[in-house]
Amino acid sequence: MSDSEQTPAHISDKETRPAPTRRHLVAGALGAGIGALATETIHRMSPETHQETTKEQKVAPLQESRTSFYGARQAGIDTPAPAIGHFIAIDLNDDTDAQQLSRLLRILTDDAAQLTQGHAPIVDQEPELAETPASLTITFGFGEKIFEIANPRQKPPWLKPLPPFAQIDQLQERWSDGDLLIQICADDRMTVAHAQRMLLKDTRTFGTIRWVQEGFRHAYGSQKPGQTMRNLFGQVDGTVNPTTSDNSMEQVVWGKHPKTPAWEENGTSIVIRRIHMNLDTWDEADRIAREDAVGRKLSNGAPLTGEKEYDIPDLSATDHLGFNVIAPYAHIRRASPQEPQERILRRGYNYDLPVTDASGFSRHGETTGGISQSGLIFASYQSDPTQQFVPIQKRLAQLDMLNTWTVPIGSAVFAIPAGCQENGFIGENLFKPSQP
Repeated sequence: MSDSEQTPAHISDKETRPAPTRRHLVAGALGAGIGALATETIHRMSPETHQETTKEQKVAPLQESRTSFYGARQAGIDTPAPAIGHFIAIDLNDDTDAQQLSRLLRILTDDAAQLTQGHAPIVDQEPELAETPASLTITFGFGEKIFEIANPRQKPPWLKPLPPFAQIDQLQERWSDGDLLIQICADDRMTVAHAQRMLLKDTRTFGTIRWVQEGFRHAYGSQKPGQTMRNLFGQVDGTVNPTTSDNSMEQVVWGKHPKTPAWEENGTSIVIRRIHMNLDTWDEADRIAREDAVGRKLSNGAPLTGEKEYDIPDLSATDHLGFNVIAPYAHIRRASPQEPQERILRRGYNYDLPVTDASGFSRHGETTGGISQSGLIFASYQSDPTQQFVPIQKRLAQLDMLNTWTVPIGSAVFAIPAGCQENGFIGENLFKPSQP
């Protein structure tokens, strides 16, 4: 019964109480002893202690931490990245038609909207698990098949697999491509697990799970707000991101740059690259070699030509011998934009898979062996991957010292549609009549 429901005055409490069942009686017998013990414990607590405990329970921060689902744009992109991120690709059934797709998207939208606010979806049989939203965001992305079903004329020209980067790629089908992306991020692992279960139940009759990639950052509260994450190499990762404090986020992600317009208003794209990181061979590099490969100091992420993380790298600086301080093969030099539009929003998550019967070393170029299976789920957001992401990745593939320790093993591209308002659904614009 909800708080707004009241028992009619003419019905007695005795009449509304259900008849005891065997389960109730057994539970009551067991609970009697526990209840007595709990009562005694409370009596032993001072009133001040009991009040303080109650007060602490009321202000649990993640229980009140909500991110709005409805809006012109989907959340989970330019909102702060929570500690846990799961990326799930669904393959739709071959016989899926536009009506079925519309139904699926409506169901997913309704359930995602409830979950992000700490409310249980209507079919949730574990509603208590939905009570802590923990900054939960749920973001949906579309692969090529969704456009082929709903509206081929709306498909962005860049929505296709990335060109091969033969120098570095060892792509595996089990981590690549997909028809529908569900991105679930929150600051509590239980919240993410429950949301994932609810949303995957929604997709059960519409398709199959292609892959699930589970990632993490530092735990909630372990870093100052806004502090740049670190990857499992110990590097500060994501320093040069655009921000919402100026116009850079609008241009890079939301299509306000004239050369990279959005595929639809308030829409964008995501590129997901699963990057295996060889921690065994990384262990063999000393601190000087590691910083030389990246072009930044490991201590605080400052460029080798600066003192603080956000200092602008001086790519022309040389040492006393005339060599570049930031080497030609350094990651930050290779990733630096050559054209104004060559910028992306990095929102990566670490992964660390369990291993068994593991020993020895994994050597250069190998993606198995050793004592760990670790890496980075590199999520890149931009309005046009072809103009923004691909040029950067080409330079990194050609000459980036970090390639000594990393191997891309997965790749996927999705169009992220605009958000929606209440009573609408994600992707609804695809089902409207196309303009001639």
